[in-house]
Amino acid sequence: QVRLVESGGGLVQPGGSLRLSCAASGKIDKIWNMAWFRQTLGTQREFVALATGGALRITDYGDFAKGRFTVSRDMDKNTMDLQMNDLKPEDTGVYYCTLYGQTQSWGQGTQVTVSS
Repeated sequence: QVRLVESGGGLVQPGGSLRLSCAASGKIDKIWNMAWFRQTLGTQREFVALATGGALRITDYGDFAKGRFTVSRDMDKNTMDLQMNDLKPEDTGVYYCTLYGQTQSWGQGTQVTVSS
């Protein structure tokens, strides 16, 4: 069974930065992909960033994240970080980490609030 734990959320002013972390434990295959999703007020869960597993290590981002967010993954530690810069009030929401391959697991989420 895979367990994912997010951390790093909090309150930040517009234009500020936060770094989220996701720690995975359990039976994990390093070829599996990891990604961040978020759920903002009144919206469905949306894709934020992807870090693929295996040797290619491809990253991808939702349009709103390009140029502001950077995803990184440590294969040895089974962790994934999301560096978020130039945060905007519309980035406020709960950010979730997911790991998927043969099955998909989700963390409990971490709250990000961008407000002055």
